[in-house]
Amino acid sequence: MEVGLMVEPQAGGTYDELCELAQWADRAGLASFARSDHYLNGESSDSATDALTSFGGLARETEDIKLTVLVTPLTFRHPAVIAKTAATLDEMSGGRFELGVGTGWMESEHEKLGIELPDLRTRFSLLYETLAFVSTAFGREEESTYRGRHHHLDVPDVKPKPANCPIIIGGGGPKKTPRLAGRFADEYNMFMTDPETLAGRLEHMRASATESGRDPDSIKLSMISQVLGGADAAEYRTNLEVDAARREMDPGELEDRYRGRGMLCGTHEQIAERVGEIRDMGVGRLYIQYYADLGDIDRTRMAADIEAVQAAAG
Repeated sequence: MEVGLMVEPQAGGTYDELCELAQWADRAGLASFARSDHYLNGESSDSATDALTSFGGLARETEDIKLTVLVTPLTFRHPAVIAKTAATLDEMSGGRFELGVGTGWMESEHEKLGIELPDLRTRFSLLYETLAFVSTAFGREEESTYRGRHHHLDVPDVKPKPANCPIIIGGGGPKKTPRLAGRFADEYNMFMTDPETLAGRLEHMRASATESGRDPDSIKLSMISQVLGGADAAEYRTNLEVDAARREMDPGELEDRYRGRGMLCGTHEQIAERVGEIRDMGVGRLYIQYYADLGDIDRTRMAADIEAVQAAAG
């Protein structure tokens, strides 16, 4: 199972801090460096940077690691812009860029910046057409042009075409998202969930892939988890209390929140056991997520936690 690092720069942080983390992840042998794409953190800006622009810099300042957007909202960009930007980043990175696309969801972000956020039903219709448009532009569809209700592509041979740009579809929906993943995705991504919920989603994803003439086994399954660990029980307790104080929470409440959501929590030995369970569920990539100002991430703790996950991932 591959291990990636995911950060949320809308919580704060400069491009230089983002680059430093990406370079660290590259040296550490991680499979992917992922970031979110938000323009606000709730209702504040917190120095939020644009994801796809930042990947242009990281494409030239890293060597081997995949560069992954989880995910860019379709409300930010027309599908032609998404396709052209992805193809350019693929070229700049030597085939290391990975494109995650979603409906968009943060109401405050759209309202405060004056970006239209259609109702959810319309956004799913737009997501289907965006994925169809991008897949057509990438040369993955039988038809060389596309015409939908919202978007159309009349250029029969869009260039450049990516040499290798996986499409990632993520979300926690029980039916619509899995079916879109089965139809279009190279990777189906979600936050941590239990085996029963996962089984239901995978049933819809695999059925959709089969209906579309695709091999369901070719679609990578990935999950995102925060991590709260320690080398032993004493260090774990210390780290738990530090994080709880930072969030102005009771340590027991924070621990219950992590465990209730299935996040990686406990000693590194306990985390290793949990990682083994995730791998046995068929997860092909696990993103370790840090939601904090990039300058506030404890690099020593991060390195130790990720090392423990890497060792267990095999």
